[in-house]
Amino acid sequence: MANSMARSFLQVAATEEVASPLRVVQIEGLVILKIIKHCKEFSPALVTGQLLGLDVGSVLEVTNCFPFPTREEDEEIEADGANYQLEMMRCLREVNVDNNTVGWYQSTFLGSYQTVELIETFMNYQENIRRCVCIIYDPSRSNQGVLALKALKLSDSFMELYRTNSFTGEKLREKNLSWVDIFEEIPIKVSNSALISAFMTELESDSPVTQCDYDRLQLSTNPFMERNVEFLIECMDDLSVEQQKFQFYYRSLTRQQAQQQAWLQKRRAENMTRKAAGEEPLPEEDPTNPIFKPLPEPSRLDSYLITNQISNYCNQINGVAGQSFNRLHLMKALHDD
Repeated sequence: MANSMARSFLQVAATEEVASPLRVVQIEGLVILKIIKHCKEFSPALVTGQLLGLDVGSVLEVTNCFPFPTREEDEEIEADGANYQLEMMRCLREVNVDNNTVGWYQSTFLGSYQTVELIETFMNYQENIRRCVCIIYDPSRSNQGVLALKALKLSDSFMELYRTNSFTGEKLREKNLSWVDIFEEIPIKVSNSALISAFMTELESDSPVTQCDYDRLQLSTNPFMERNVEFLIECMDDLSVEQQKFQFYYRSLTRQQAQQQAWLQKRRAENMTRKAAGEEPLPEEDPTNPIFKPLPEPSRLDSYLITNQISNYCNQINGVAGQSFNRLHLMKALHDD
């Protein structure tokens, strides 16, 4: 009886350790307003901040946030920033506010956030936090009448490869990992209390048209399109440089294999001569020979990130161009009428 009870307890404990996958990031409206205010005040400079909340089942609740001080390349200032974060957490704990770290937020410019630094920050958070997200806000994209807010996390398969630092072609094919499998976008759900919802209803104007609706009708999209195309061209140049690295690697590998074959043929001919003379044959592999030293394969991480960024720029250009054509046809129809 005791053994059966012990086994059932262990089974229950094992089932509780299995975490359900993260499906929704629930953010309070006040937190979104804080993030937008902080990012727009310092735009086009990039800023970051801490996200606080609770991890409940498949939902990650973000109930509060606070901004990080502007960082500079100075160890003393970085130490002050760490002390600032600890002091903020202590103050929030004293006033009974959620002080559990669930991730961080950061601003971006035209969606250029897919960098190695973002991945390293994710890995640092993952060491202490089982599940964390990064909220990305783009003020330049929001000026087009769209709330450019998204929640990201790293995929489990990518984090496993990143810990081993093995981004070779063989490992990527083994894990079936492509450039679209680096980041996972989590749906965002905005939540407000009943009191705030009632207050927002009182503040809502009687006019059926808001300022956001007028922003969507702006016909001038040339600056936004030009910057996207400029960044896209830069990414294409960077991708070309990465491809040249792989071309050089494969040329060197082919040259090394040809040298190895020539050396083996020469050694085999020499061994045949030694056998005819009654001597012992020499080994067909010589570890001390530099032609048998394996060539290190370049990492494909940079090319994956650049490809991700190119896809992001193309999607933004496609979306803005399609909306611009719709607005132009609308204005043409109104002008004809």
